[in-house]
Amino acid sequence: MKHACGWLLVGGGFLGCAALLCLLSAGAAEPNAAATAPADAPPAQPAFTAAGKEYRFDTGALRGVLREGGQSKGLKPVADAASGTDLAGAFGLFSPYRLLTADARFGTAAWDWASQSHLRPDGAVEVRWSADAQHPLDITGVYRWAAPNVLDFQATVKAQKNLPQFELFLASYFNGFPASFVYVQESPDAGGKPGFLEATKAGGDWQAFPRDDDAIRIILDGRWNRPPNPVTWKIMPRLAAPLALRRDAKSGLTAVLMAPKEDCFAVLTPYGEEDHRSVYLSLFGRDLKTGETATARARLVIGREISDPQAVALYQAYIQNPPRLQMTP
Repeated sequence: MKHACGWLLVGGGFLGCAALLCLLSAGAAEPNAAATAPADAPPAQPAFTAAGKEYRFDTGALRGVLREGGQSKGLKPVADAASGTDLAGAFGLFSPYRLLTADARFGTAAWDWASQSHLRPDGAVEVRWSADAQHPLDITGVYRWAAPNVLDFQATVKAQKNLPQFELFLASYFNGFPASFVYVQESPDAGGKPGFLEATKAGGDWQAFPRDDDAIRIILDGRWNRPPNPVTWKIMPRLAAPLALRRDAKSGLTAVLMAPKEDCFAVLTPYGEEDHRSVYLSLFGRDLKTGETATARARLVIGREISDPQAVALYQAYIQNPPRLQMTP
C-alpha cells in the first residue's frame, strides 16, 4: 500500500485508501484474494473497446460485452476471468428497463428504445436515447470501469414535458447467485440494527425496500399496474442505504449493487431463488419539469468472499465522493 493513498485489491478490484480505512474501521478481515499494487503507482484503469455495434471489456477480473449486438441491455455476457463462469442473465447487468411516472409508462423498456452510443477517449461508453413520440425525455447514460471489478453507471435525464415522480428502473439479471440481500434499517439478523435482510420466499415473490414514506407512495401509485408484465410489490422494511447483494456460495462470488441515497428511492428484488435472479434500483423518484435535467448514479462491484461488513465499507467509500461522469457535448 502506498503511504499517502494506497490501493487494495479486494475481490479482484482495486480500491483507494478511503475504502481500505472503511474496511479496517468495520473490523472486517481482508479477503483471501487481497494483495497490494506497486508502491509507485495505482493500477491502470480498465476500459471498453469498440467492436462494431458493441463494446468489449477484459479488465483482468471480468470480461464480456456491453450492448451486445448494439442492444441497450447493459453488460451481457459477463464472465468471471478466473473461472470462466457466466455471471449475467438474459437481460444483462445494469440495464435501464422501465421508464415510469405517476401517470404513464413510456414504451415497454429502454432496451426497446432506439439509442446511439460511442466510445469516449477515457475508455467509457456513452449511450444516448433521444425523445420521440413514445418517450418525452432524453437520456444520456455513461458506463465506466472504476477498477477491474467496479463498474460505475450514470444516467442524465432531460424532460421534454412535465414528468411527475419520474423513475428509471435499473435492472440487473444474474446467472446463478441464488441468494439476494438488501441493507435495511432494522435487520433481525443484526439485533434490530442496520444489516442485510435476505429476500426469502416467505417474504413474497416480489419485494420492495423503500427509502421512506414518499418512496412507498411512489411504488404504490399505480405505475406497476400498467402492462406489459404488471407486478404487485410487497413493501418490505426500510432501507438503511440503497445497497444490495447477490451471493453465489458455490463460486464464492458476490455482486454488490449500490447508489447514493439521494439518487435511489428503492431497492427491489424477487426472493433469491426466483427464476429472474434480479436486483433493481429505482432511480430518481422526483418531479421533473419541462426542460429540467437531473442525474442519478449507481455502482456494481463483483468479487469473491465479500463479507457483509466489507460490502458496507465499499458503500461508505463510494458515497464519500460518488463520481460524476462528464458527458460529451
